[in-house]
Amino acid sequence: MNERVKLLCAWCGPATVVLALIGWLIAGVLPIPPAAHQSAADIAAFYEDSPSRTMAGLILSALAVGLVFPLVALIGVHMVRMEGRTPLMTFLQLVTGAATGVLLLIPLLLMVVCAFRPDRSPELTLLLNDVAWLLFITPIAPFMIQNVAIGIAVLADRNPEPVLPRWVGYLNFWVAFLFVPDVLAYFFYSGPFAWQGIFVFWLALTAYAVWLVTMGLVLRRSVKTSAAVPVAA
Repeated sequence: MNERVKLLCAWCGPATVVLALIGWLIAGVLPIPPAAHQSAADIAAFYEDSPSRTMAGLILSALAVGLVFPLVALIGVHMVRMEGRTPLMTFLQLVTGAATGVLLLIPLLLMVVCAFRPDRSPELTLLLNDVAWLLFITPIAPFMIQNVAIGIAVLADRNPEPVLPRWVGYLNFWVAFLFVPDVLAYFFYSGPFAWQGIFVFWLALTAYAVWLVTMGLVLRRSVKTSAAVPVAA
């Protein structure tokens, strides 16, 4: 495959983080996201304040999330080299990686729907907002399985020169572990375990951003040296 295409896919990791955060800043989601304890009137006011700006920012974030898919594909290419003739973890990573992209994209589009008709009933806006944020935060299984699959493949790599450093495997296990508190968002409206809390939103956001940037940069380095690496039998 053309090296430039691979490098472009690798840069999609850091680009996702930068563009998505810029989009959220434009939309007003950051630095303080809408909270689970806010009333229907408060949530409706968030989307009514500047609907065009909110939609523009959320659309930019949604487009940025689409860059996850090229990164997932490049990870799969490298995992095939790790696993050789039985790339089970590769297939698992590709399936769950695609699912994670969809699970990030759909909630952002639901938020755009909230801003699309800011004059609708506040209760309906609240419902759509709840669905969007809970769908964005809580479906952690595909994310965790993807990280575990990558971690297993990296640590089981028996190539004379490992495709990726072993610490990348441990990093993926840690990122998977840091997603665990997210399911607590179902039980709390305020505090550190609500969807806007430090142990749910901020911890997951930081972990996923670090993962995207790290995997992108590590894969970029691997692409630069892959020509001299033998393939596992």
